Amino acid sequence: MPEATAVLDLSRLALSHGEGKRLELPVALAPFELGGQTYLADPEAPTVRLEASRPSGGFAFHLTFPVHLEGPCMRCLEPAAIEIEVDAREVDQQGSADEELSSPYVRDDELDIGRWAHDATILALPTQILCRPDCLGLCPVCGESLNDADPAHHDHGTTRDPRWAALDNLKLE
Repeated sequence: MPEATAVLDLSRLALSHGEGKRLELPVALAPFELGGQTYLADPEAPTVRLEASRPSGGFAFHLTFPVHLEGPCMRCLEPAAIEIEVDAREVDQQGSADEELSSPYVRDDELDIGRWAHDATILALPTQILCRPDCLGLCPVCGESLNDADPAHHDHGTTRDPRWAALDNLKLE
């Protein structure tokens, strides 16, 4: 397998205005930190497809790749995995004052494809990574996984924590 790419020298593409190229290359993805938990890509350097074209005055990029992430479930902390398709586009028009036409991933004729792939993956993630779609999470009283608990045997009653008893005396108008 070729060495993973982090930065791509755009001058080596040798694109004239109106031309484009399609590249497939491995790009290393740094671990993802979400909600204090770490999620890892498997493989660590998925093969991405980069389409680069040269409209007048700059570059247009299209990045696509599948990624498999593994880490803890966001509800019960059991192992979870997710498959997503990343699809991202960037434009970089040299000398443009318009922020929308200036890519933060292009500096000095180099595309930081590693950082872009990482950020694009974060944006493609669902709001929660779960071990299964119907994950019930952890019991807020004892911390037991509610996925494995028998509801008939997992009852803490309706008694309140005595530390909250002072709130019963509050008069809200």
